[in-house]
Amino acid sequence: MTSMKFPKAITTYCPKCKSHTEHGVSVYKKGKERTLSAGARRHEREKHGYGGQKWPELKRTAKTTKKQVLRLTCRKCNQTVFRLGIRLRKLEVGA
Repeated sequence: MTSMKFPKAITTYCPKCKSHTEHGVSVYKKGKERTLSAGARRHEREKHGYGGQKWPELKRTAKTTKKQVLRLTCRKCNQTVFRLGIRLRKLEVGA
């Protein structure tokens, strides 16, 4: 599937309200990774010296698409729920 259109709001179950309410829909976007996190510092240390790379550096990606994650925000209580979408190139919300 190449692209898919999704409405700006859907009615779905809210675990906090424990009922079906209207949810605002947006596409989840990953935030910037922290450069000073423990894992990043450890990986940087392991890259230097003898032994080289700890895990293989990705030369090329195997997949051409990503699984788009939907971010559903309850309009009543503002609780956010993430819903794993299907594999597609582009997801248009409110188009």
